[in-house]
Amino acid sequence: MGSIKISCVIVDDEPMALNLVESYVEKTPFLVLKKKCSSAIDAMEFIKTESVDLLFLDIQMPDLTGIEFSKMLPKDTRVIFTTAFDQYALEGFKVEALDYLLKPFDYAEFLAAANKAHSWFKLVKGKQENIISEEKEFLFVKSGYKQLRIKLSDVLYFEGLKDYIKIWLKDNPKPILTLMSLKALEEELPETKFMRVHRSFIVSLKNIEVIERSQIIINNQRITVSEQYKPNFLAFVNKNSFKP
Repeated sequence: MGSIKISCVIVDDEPMALNLVESYVEKTPFLVLKKKCSSAIDAMEFIKTESVDLLFLDIQMPDLTGIEFSKMLPKDTRVIFTTAFDQYALEGFKVEALDYLLKPFDYAEFLAAANKAHSWFKLVKGKQENIISEEKEFLFVKSGYKQLRIKLSDVLYFEGLKDYIKIWLKDNPKPILTLMSLKALEEELPETKFMRVHRSFIVSLKNIEVIERSQIIINNQRITVSEQYKPNFLAFVNKNSFKP
């Protein structure tokens, strides 16, 4: 994973404080300044249209305090509070601030807080990258004495038969038989592409042709969506339905 860049906004009603934090941000290689704002209202308008990772946020400001503003932020936007008043520290940690800088602070103190944010974003963004990279494109399955490479994009559905699974593929009239449980297979498949709809069936979501009442039609095969799996399947259908 390459070096992580953290986009940030500085919010403070004191021009000197704004300029000082800006100079600190510019010295820090992994921070990218998106905007300086002299009020929480200005910052709120900016964040409506721009994605921001981190706010350096003053607490005591007119109209809307930093604490109040922090409770309105998107869940992925984190905060380092900057304030001249140490009585806000406890309240700051209650809203899950990454750190708390007491004015006047020097660059070493600022950098320590910024490094804490860098560690947090590295952990979170690293997990996101792993999730994406772990989405498999193929599986090796044992069939007879061979290990067959199955492209997941070619799979129509998996059918469970006691200890065996039938793998039905596009342009292949006969299924591949492999010794495996459907439950074990389900844990290996990317959940964005496949869904268990019945105790005996996992379907490829992109290959569903028709949904009729409680049945899915794939390649002329009718597969019933059982009650146990219906809520999850209906949520997928609703998410992907055209709503005029």
